[in-house]
Amino acid sequence: MKILHLSTSDIEHGAARAAYRLHRGLSLRKTNSQMLVRAKFSLDSTVIADRAIRTKLAPPLSNLPLRLAPHRKRKLFSTQWFPDVLNPKILQIDPDLVHLHWICNGFLQIETLAKLNKPLVWTLHDMWAFTGGCHYTQKCDRFEDRCGQCPQLKSDRSFDLSRWVWQRKAKAWKNLNLTLISPSHWLAEQAKKSLLFAQTPIKVIPHGLDITKYKPVSSAIARQILELPADKQLILFGASPGITKDPRKGLQFLEPALQKLKPLLEQSSIELVIFGAAENSEPADLGFKVSYLGQFHDDVALALVYSAADVMVVPSIQEAFGQTASESLACGTPVVAFNATGLKDIVRHQHNGYLAQPFDVDDLSRGIAWVLADKDRHQKLRENARLRAETEFSLELQTSRHLDLYREIINHNDKKTINREETNWNKRGAEETSAYPPSTVATLGQRRRGTWSGNPTVSASPRTGCLAIELLK
Repeated sequence: MKILHLSTSDIEHGAARAAYRLHRGLSLRKTNSQMLVRAKFSLDSTVIADRAIRTKLAPPLSNLPLRLAPHRKRKLFSTQWFPDVLNPKILQIDPDLVHLHWICNGFLQIETLAKLNKPLVWTLHDMWAFTGGCHYTQKCDRFEDRCGQCPQLKSDRSFDLSRWVWQRKAKAWKNLNLTLISPSHWLAEQAKKSLLFAQTPIKVIPHGLDITKYKPVSSAIARQILELPADKQLILFGASPGITKDPRKGLQFLEPALQKLKPLLEQSSIELVIFGAAENSEPADLGFKVSYLGQFHDDVALALVYSAADVMVVPSIQEAFGQTASESLACGTPVVAFNATGLKDIVRHQHNGYLAQPFDVDDLSRGIAWVLADKDRHQKLRENARLRAETEFSLELQTSRHLDLYREIINHNDKKTINREETNWNKRGAEETSAYPPSTVATLGQRRRGTWSGNPTVSASPRTGCLAIELLK
């Protein structure tokens, strides 16, 4: 079995890391797995970087159509119009199956999917695959029809840029041999609501992680290494560059929720720790200290960060899954989140964390206080967190689920190919024998069945029809 993963990057940002983890899991199981990417940051020889000039030009040029919407909201919006050069490389690699991941930022043109001529699996890392260009819809449901009048483009026209992108998808993808994978039930439900994927098979397989790296480390040791206080209750928030200004990530809920902790917990015992982003030039006044750890690029360092904290808060409005939440659980740190979207599949309310009412700041604050208030309960939450990761989010389990799906798809495709070839041969044989008299056709039938006693003997395979005809001439 030969699998090729297509991803804009191998390890840059969450979607790429999820794809690379799966690729490594497959390789560890002796599966022939390769990645084809635009931006390669790892030293992995099984990751192939496409260094064509057109591929390098794609990111800036792919945004040219957005000039038609000068007043749009400054959110990620992908039109994927720029022609790519990936198909010849994919044909050269000749995989049994192509697994798509996050393919935007000009990496893969919408129309290329129909040219691959391979069974396709596509892991959804956000909502882009079934929208007219946005990656998260917020409160918009126009993707359920055909998009248009896009609120993110601030458009009041039915046929706008979002409708153009949507129609290109509908035209190019109508006959794809495609199976979707969603990391969460919420995202799967959203995909099924869309006209693009209403009839497309979809499987729910949570993202996996290496639980031998993401594992509990002594909190005292982790804090000593990271130079964090040993006598504080640490509240952790993950914010990669740009996220603090992205309302979808929910910092606007976290700040007032933390301010409301004052009557619930002793302020001198609390400290907020933010990783993934530099210090804000205008930090909010939360009433207690905030520590910024900056960015981390390796799993071991991230495991130290999670292990140092007493609670992880993920206040996102929409998440396809929420890998920081699953990583935190694997390190034994409870998670507080809203009871919404992909995070519902990770956090179990008052079992390994707390699910607050969406998007209730008071309940979010109560959830943080509830996790921290009782030491014995907190220890039980830690144990349950690790157990949840071991039983649901291990890389080994994720890899097995994917291998089962790959085999099912490839076997089904092989059967369809064999049936199609036999039908074509039978049809061809019938057309060519129709010119012969009945006695000749009967002899040909005997030859095909291997019952004719004449010389030479012809096998019963339907592919021998043309040979038998030649022998009869």
